[in-house]
Amino acid sequence: MQALILAAGMGKRLGELTSDRTKCMIELFGETLIERMLGQLARQGIRRATIVVGYRAEGVKELLGSRFADIEIEYLENPIYDKTNNIYSLYLAKQALLEDDTLLIESDLVFEDSVFERVLKDSRPNLAVVAKYQSWMDGTVLTLNDDDTISGFTSKQRFDFNLADSYFKTVNIYRFSREFSRTHYVPFLEAYCRAAGHNEYYEQVLRILTHLENPELRALRLDREKWYEIDDVQDLSNAETLFAPEDEELASYSARYGGYWRFPFILDYCYLINPFFPPKRLIEEMKSQFEPLLSQYPSGQSVNRLLAAKMFGSRSEQIVVGNGAAELIQAIFANWNGTVGVIRPSFEEYANRTAPGKLRVFTPGGPKFGYDADDLLRFCETDKVELLVLINPDNPTGHMISRQDVERLAKKLHSQGRELILDESFVDFADTPFSFLAAGTLDEHPNLTVVKSISKSYGVPGLRLGVAASSNASRMKSLSKNVSIWNINSFGEFFMQIIGKYESLYQHACKLLAEERHRLAQRLAAVGSLRVLPSQANYVFCEILLPETPNNLARRLLRDHGILVRDCSAKPGVEGSYVRFAVRSPEDNDRLVQALHDLNEVRRHLGFQS
Repeated sequence: MQALILAAGMGKRLGELTSDRTKCMIELFGETLIERMLGQLARQGIRRATIVVGYRAEGVKELLGSRFADIEIEYLENPIYDKTNNIYSLYLAKQALLEDDTLLIESDLVFEDSVFERVLKDSRPNLAVVAKYQSWMDGTVLTLNDDDTISGFTSKQRFDFNLADSYFKTVNIYRFSREFSRTHYVPFLEAYCRAAGHNEYYEQVLRILTHLENPELRALRLDREKWYEIDDVQDLSNAETLFAPEDEELASYSARYGGYWRFPFILDYCYLINPFFPPKRLIEEMKSQFEPLLSQYPSGQSVNRLLAAKMFGSRSEQIVVGNGAAELIQAIFANWNGTVGVIRPSFEEYANRTAPGKLRVFTPGGPKFGYDADDLLRFCETDKVELLVLINPDNPTGHMISRQDVERLAKKLHSQGRELILDESFVDFADTPFSFLAAGTLDEHPNLTVVKSISKSYGVPGLRLGVAASSNASRMKSLSKNVSIWNINSFGEFFMQIIGKYESLYQHACKLLAEERHRLAQRLAAVGSLRVLPSQANYVFCEILLPETPNNLARRLLRDHGILVRDCSAKPGVEGSYVRFAVRSPEDNDRLVQALHDLNEVRRHLGFQS
């Protein structure tokens, strides 16, 4: 078995990164792509490689030099690399295809060793490595039959997004037997180049071969094996996360703050949504209006305030819509210079927006991080708090005080001339949910500002929606001035317009989540290595009872199971080993619990008792 690597391209889309080098010389964690690839080939026992070079060819040769003593490297040069596509590079190497069984590889790939292992262990002599199509992918797309034969290639012009679930993307790794190259690929390659020229792609030859009665080529479907094709700087950034060293992997994913749809194998237990909402019918209704929502401007603030008021039962002058709750928190604090009281551990955005020197902190005692209205009132009096922030239920603990306590707290603070921000982003998930967003409730508490993240409770974080409400007219006028007139897009506006039709389904979804939270908490408690704290939100806060750091547990879950969880050990107010798990679907939650059991089994095998 030999390797044939195509490395002649210019890599223009990588901009300055390829101004003085070719794509295969791009570095990933201090190692170039071509060096990484040759090292992987050597570990698989490949002893011969032909590299087709072109752009900056001497740079590739100088880089590799005699560095890979175990592999005999031969270079073929494509002198017209800037006028041709990869079919000509392969055409130049056709003789090599006739000399031995061949791994054909494009040089802009990065992948796990297990990809080569699977290709070489497969008993089928001729393979095209493929992966399920994902929205970030570009290039050749195909469909497969049940026997792994290729049923068709789909061009960009004929790509149908309604059929995307049935598509596969070529990984640009192939295995051709010498006989297949002699009887099939090389003859058709020569004929195609004579007929269509050299400014084409070699996949066109495969397209033709699939129409033969017995094409002899099968697809090898990747599952959870990691791979990435690096065409531009965004691809490189994604690859740096995907292939981060073990001690940097967790931090690399966390630093992205979302966007995990680019990594479909990741099961995200960090970010908090409602897994039971929105229903399919609501999604279909939004899809039906996609074109006008995309092509037309959204309404301004005044219209969106009407929609939000209808949604939550307030008056339009009492409520402002934000591009997520985070925008509104920033706007609220833009004109606040007084002291701010926060509870820790909690959501840090409020503390981060507080003016320097004005932050006051209440840290509840006891193993459950619990507190009540009296605790908070004493804190405000003792620490001279002018504005108290209450997240109810709190994040990450899930602790919640009753409606009566919130009422008493708001009234007492008002009598003392103090303000209260009530963040009720998670309250809909409580066993007994309640809200202070209604007009009458706001009127009763003029010192109260309510903040709510629609993204979290309604399961639409991509829409970036949140609201802030108060009966204090001057406060709302100031808040309105601190957000732009078009601060949300048409999709968010349309969601607020239609959500009333789905209110009963939303209430049912919240009940389902509360039930699943109880079930997940029970299953986590049965793992034996966790102390599960009571929660009224869509997450569960747990103390690790083993001599293992939360960071280590999170890293092991990510590395071994593709599960991303929140390490809370560095969160202000947390002393000890704590992690937070979002509540997801029953199937996902069972996968999490099984992963935790598996880790316990590993510990027992190594002699550690849970």
